[in-house]
Amino acid sequence: MNPSSPDTVLEVLDLRTFFRSDDTIVKAVDGVSFSVRRGETLGIVGESGSGKSVACLSALGLVPRPPAYHPSGAIRYRGRDLLALPERELEQLRGDRLAMIFQDPMTSLNPYLRVSRQLTEVLEVHKAASATAARRSAIAMLERVGIPDAARRIDQYPHQFSGGMRQRVMIAMALLCEPEVLFADEPTTALDVTIQAQILELIAELKQNLGTAVVLVTHDLGVVAGTTDRVAVMYAGRIVEEGPTTEVFAAPAHPYTRGLLESLPRLDAAPDEPLSAIPGLPPDLGHLPGGCPFHPRCGHTGDRCRVEYPPAVPRSATHAASCWHVEGLP
Repeated sequence: MNPSSPDTVLEVLDLRTFFRSDDTIVKAVDGVSFSVRRGETLGIVGESGSGKSVACLSALGLVPRPPAYHPSGAIRYRGRDLLALPERELEQLRGDRLAMIFQDPMTSLNPYLRVSRQLTEVLEVHKAASATAARRSAIAMLERVGIPDAARRIDQYPHQFSGGMRQRVMIAMALLCEPEVLFADEPTTALDVTIQAQILELIAELKQNLGTAVVLVTHDLGVVAGTTDRVAVMYAGRIVEEGPTTEVFAAPAHPYTRGLLESLPRLDAAPDEPLSAIPGLPPDLGHLPGGCPFHPRCGHTGDRCRVEYPPAVPRSATHAASCWHVEGLP
């Protein structure tokens, strides 16, 4: 859908990340392809368990192998396949040119180390900064992400910060080296709306000034609408719809995308109007139904949907959805 161009920084091709368990194989990511260009933000949305976070962790080599393995796929950063890189070379890129804001700051920060050490180490390792310069830069970044009295609080331990404050520390750590590709996995989940806007503005500033490519994983469709250039909708380990954000939101082509958008509360709805909801639950990735995995929850299901996975059907040159009934949707 988004062919490679000279500005393409990261390209994911037919990525599969499977996990072996005692009695089955869990297909967490099953044939995902996308690319992101310099200065572009790609939003990845979908219900919990759709494979969004695993796709990002795979790109950084952070999925434990075993039990995970990649039966196919490539993740190309500046022409280098990250899946094939030796761990030592990947470590040089990770945290420097490729960075990630993790979803859970409670478990992502080391409880035994002061915040100062966890931040300055990034600059000392990747930028060969002196201890004094690294500390100065770390304090400045903490201030930019909204930590009050940063010069004092930098020497505290993670347990002395609230959940939202720890989230800001994680964001500061990811941005310190001014990465070329930033994976942001639910970066504003634990933040109030004021700080959320501040963080999103900081990421937008990074994009504008440095050309950082951003892959934003979120459940918040409002954030996607306001901050992303393109959106990929994931379900059961696959991208079921992808296109420019404005186009997908204005004319969603896949029933699942429609269900997500229709489940949002509307300001113009009657006060007593019930919220719309997608029936059923996401499938067990270790025991997927035949055909299109969304068919048990879909109101457009036909016989073909139950036996054959649909190809990507173009709606425009940049917008496509994997559904047998794309053209038939009203």
